[in-house]
Amino acid sequence: MIRSFILALVIMLSGSVALASPGPDEIMEDPALETRAVELYNLLRCVVCQSQSLAHSNAGLAEDMRVVVRERLLLGDSNQQILDYMQTRYGDYVLLLPPVQANTLALWLMPFIVLIFGMVIAFVYVRKQSSKISDALSPEEESRLKKLMEDEGQL
Repeated sequence: MIRSFILALVIMLSGSVALASPGPDEIMEDPALETRAVELYNLLRCVVCQSQSLAHSNAGLAEDMRVVVRERLLLGDSNQQILDYMQTRYGDYVLLLPPVQANTLALWLMPFIVLIFGMVIAFVYVRKQSSKISDALSPEEESRLKKLMEDEGQL
């Protein structure tokens, strides 16, 4: 049963990879240019699919964007020139790693703000819980606990 599950999982995953891989008309003849193209595909976002890179998107616009990347590579543009061109054409959103600017500062700082906020909430919660534990004992229980601790030599 586990073997059939693993086999089914492998078949499903290999099928999805095959769907996302570029077609024969999208592979460049020069291996160096193809490597650069794939690097750029992974740095650029499909503006239709929102959270997918050009390398993983099957949208028509993503195919058109890959064509533009290949054309710019054939014209001799550097990777940075191509990224700048795509950014000028589609805006900052096309970059999977947005630049650090005034308008993206909240995006970059939000994980740290959420982490600090969560730590403060956890600290306050633990403090409240520890004070509730000590307040939960009745005076008789406190005197009994004090007597037991004295008998054990802890006080």
